[in-house]
Amino acid sequence: MSAHGASPDRLARFAVSSRRRRTDRVARRLLLAATLIALIPLGLIVYYLLRKGLGAWSWDFFTTDPTGSTFFGGSSIGGIKSAILGTIEMVALASAIAIPIGIGVALWLVEYGRPSWFANTVRFFVDVLTGVPSIVFGLFIYIALIIGTGSTYAGYKGSLALVLLMLPVVIRSAEVILLLVPGALRESALALGAARWKVIFRIVLPTALTGMLTGVLLAVARAAGETAPLLFTAGHTNKSTFDLGQFMNSLPYQIYSDVTSPTPQVVNRAWGAALTLVTMILILNLIARLLARRSRIA
Repeated sequence: MSAHGASPDRLARFAVSSRRRRTDRVARRLLLAATLIALIPLGLIVYYLLRKGLGAWSWDFFTTDPTGSTFFGGSSIGGIKSAILGTIEMVALASAIAIPIGIGVALWLVEYGRPSWFANTVRFFVDVLTGVPSIVFGLFIYIALIIGTGSTYAGYKGSLALVLLMLPVVIRSAEVILLLVPGALRESALALGAARWKVIFRIVLPTALTGMLTGVLLAVARAAGETAPLLFTAGHTNKSTFDLGQFMNSLPYQIYSDVTSPTPQVVNRAWGAALTLVTMILILNLIARLLARRSRIA
């Protein structure tokens, strides 16, 4: 017997062989190499955005609207104020609609509808919607709310197209995270006499909060960067407006229209707008991570 009370045969049985150590080292190095390869395109994209976009940033770039006189360039092209405000307004409205509904559907699928055929049908259609091209959502809103009603483009119609885009992402990501919450937590709370809704709101949701934030941010980032749905729904205007019932500009549309311009100053504005959009998503991610960490500590 050894000093710890275990026989040499038993220690040898659990010893790691040199072959397994070599295999582990090779696997670790392969994973590290794959990670570095995946980071190379990301690093190049960020570098190129910083290189091209920082030169366009200025105080006037963020505080003035784009002008229509862009053919000859110069100092008359304006900034992207209306595009920033339009993106924030439309994505905020879409998030206010899609996030509660998406999380609610995911809660129903996990907590109440798991064994039913109807829940399986809902999951199937959510999976189908996840793979639908974004332009289809824009066409649907265009046919239903513009052609069907005889009205014109509006910011809220762009938000509704983004809602359809965000919903399947929010539902699927939230469902996956909710399924990871240990069932013992639910059973313990129910055994103590807690109501089902209290278990969901006080135990299940706080436990899954950090993971769900990741899925929500993915949906918000996708909605903020989409151009196709807004082409048929929100239209385009150079003026800043807070009226979601009117034509509304957006950063993706501004980038789309500027990058094809023959004027170098306008193309530079497109790069500055692209860097602005990425920065906005980065700031949103940092704020969400900070709030999730504070709620977890509390």
